[in-house]
Amino acid sequence: MTASAKGGARESRVVVRNLSVSYGATKAVRNVSLDVPEQTVVALIGPSGCGKSTFLRALNRMNDVIAGATVEGKVLLGGRDIYAPDVDPVAVRRLVGMVFQRSNPFPKSIFENVAFGLKIAGMKDKAQLDERVERALRQAAIWDEVKDRLRESGLSLSGGQQQRLCIARALAVEPAVLLMDEPASALDPIATAKVEDLIAELKTELTIVIVTHNMQQAARVSQRTAFFYGGNLVEVGDTSRLFTRPHEKQTEDYITGRFG
Repeated sequence: MTASAKGGARESRVVVRNLSVSYGATKAVRNVSLDVPEQTVVALIGPSGCGKSTFLRALNRMNDVIAGATVEGKVLLGGRDIYAPDVDPVAVRRLVGMVFQRSNPFPKSIFENVAFGLKIAGMKDKAQLDERVERALRQAAIWDEVKDRLRESGLSLSGGQQQRLCIARALAVEPAVLLMDEPASALDPIATAKVEDLIAELKTELTIVIVTHNMQQAARVSQRTAFFYGGNLVEVGDTSRLFTRPHEKQTEDYITGRFG
């Protein structure tokens, strides 16, 4: 996906068709089809090992870096299959950013953490870098906390601040889609609330897919929820409906705590 392709992909609608992911002989995701509308938060829920994180990683080709992983099916972004032979995985990851379960700031300054992807992409103009870094830190709701500390190490921040720094790093390259894999699971309640507030703000600009074990969090932040079990997509629907009137007994058993 080239820069010109980015314009088309800014519609940010993700369409997944017949997606399967295997690790060697083990099939972790089985024939999943799912639509992620623009400027919507979609939560992926389900017990540990159900395939939701594997599915999430398939949306920006992160499974490509895992030895023995194979992917079948299509993931369309802006109408283009990100698994097409002529698509560069690095370009995909600029369009589809990722925030991981544990904050992973680089051992660099706060500024350099956020500027990292921009510099890799070839941006050298200092004024442009300064503007993009500030914008990303503002988007991540951390600018006021770090604006006088930009030359300090990103590792000097608190856990919640480090996670928002990592979100700023992902936002700096202006992705169309943001993937979040349990982004608040290692945070205290106050930091978790800040991340959830941030998700609510970002959905006006981005399409977001979040994996969470916390069903209350899924109910708070998402508009649509997908329930995975055993590598299968059991049910997907509007979050309020799925949590109050699930169509599948397996979904009802999970959200009422009968298993998982």
